[in-house]
Order: sequence, then structure tokens, then C-alpha cells
Amino acid sequence: MDFSRRNIFTKASLVGASALASYSQTTFAQTSPKSLFEVPQVTIPIVGSSSVFPVRRIYCIGRNYEAHAREMGSDPTREPPFFFQKPTDAIQFVPIGQTVNHPYPSLTKNYHHEIELVAVLSKGGRNIPVEKALDYVYGYAIGLDMTRRDLQRAMGNEKKPWEIGKSFDHSAPIGPIHPVEKIGHFKNGAIWLKVNGVIKQEANLAQMIWSVAEQISQLSSAFEMMPGDIIYSGTPENVGPVVVGDTLEGHIDGLPNISLKVV
Repeated sequence: MDFSRRNIFTKASLVGASALASYSQTTFAQTSPKSLFEVPQVTIPIVGSSSVFPVRRIYCIGRNYEAHAREMGSDPTREPPFFFQKPTDAIQFVPIGQTVNHPYPSLTKNYHHEIELVAVLSKGGRNIPVEKALDYVYGYAIGLDMTRRDLQRAMGNEKKPWEIGKSFDHSAPIGPIHPVEKIGHFKNGAIWLKVNGVIKQEANLAQMIWSVAEQISQLSSAFEMMPGDIIYSGTPENVGPVVVGDTLEGHIDGLPNISLKVV
């Protein structure tokens, strides 16, 4: 019989591991995991359907119209596309034909509007070719990328992440989703935003530097795209401040307008 110290420790380790495995199996067999609390699933209504669209991630592209890129101090002829994200619970749904109250956020004194076309995906993948990218789009909506501009700029000046300027409560207002099968894809058409009835932003979707298809392809080279991902596709020039009491109206040809009142 081998009473060496090494052999004793080896056998003891095997016995201990076996006991632990048996205990774990018994414990999990007797109990089912229970969440500490419920976290609501963020969803967006779909026009003409009783179903809703579950949101997985919110991607946003920066400086995707030449004039806007220049007003932000960038040279779009030399800049590759770049993206940032917002949390899913930044979504604020805006029903068709209603003006919803939009809370003015804390910490900022320079709160900006950015009107955008939003594409939503029902399929996922990696390294998606541009020519196939639109096959992944389930539908479109009209949205706003609201921005605490002073905080964004301050953090940028300090070479720090400017998430605090973009990713906060209610920073992603959005209308209902319109399926592609009913409205087609948006490659051109007017996009504008009014503040208190006065047009502030105005352009054509064809002026995007990077098309929706190119955005999907670029994103899929960095992330695995998944069903439930949505993409805010960039804003035209003349982003600007809003204050409490202002009413915002956003428009994209082919979609119902979106309307918010800052409170």
C-alpha cells in the first residue's frame, strides 16, 4: 500500500472534488435559479402588428452628414465611420399623432436635438457584405439622438469618454417601427426637424456619407450583429439647443412625424 504524502493528497483531492460535484448536482436538482428582481424588456411597437420589437442594443453613428461633420469640427473626407452606443432603456416611445413630454435632463445647460432615421435588425451575423446588409433590416423608424452637448464637449476636451453626453435617460426618443415589407428601404427623401414650428435641421437621406447598408457592414466587422439591434443612422447639420417649453417635430418622408415637448 502506498502511504506516500503525494498519494494521500491526490486521493484526498479526488474525494473532495467528487463530494463537491455531488453536492452541487443535488443542490441544483432541488432548486431552480431565481432572479433577485425583474428587469423590464425594452420593446418598440410595430405598426400594423400586435407584436413588439425587442431591443437588444442601440448603435449610433457619428458625423454621417458632411455639413454636420464640418459644424462639429471634423473633415468628413478623411474620417472613417465611428459608432457609439446608448443603453436600451434610453428609449422613449413616441406614439403616432401624440406629443409626449420629454424631460430636460440633469447636469446640462446646452441640450441639443439630432433627428435621425433608425434601422432595426431582425437577423444577425459577422462581416456582413454591403450588398446583402439590407436583407438584415426588419424595418425603420424616426428617432432623436438627444445630446448633453456641453458634457460631451467637456469630456472630449479632456480626452475622456463622452458617454455621459449621449447615454442617459430618455436620450433616444423613437416612433413606432414600420416593416420593410410595407414601406421599403430609405435611400433618399427629406429629413427635417422643427423647434416651435421653425425648421432647424433639413437635409436629404441621400446625403448620408455612409448608407444604412454600409453602416451595418462596418458594425458587423467589429461586433456580432444580432436580432433586436437598432441603428441611429446620423443627423444633418444645424443641431442646436432646446429649453423647457420647446416643442420638437421631426419628419422623414414616408414616416409619420414624431413630436415631443421639453418639460
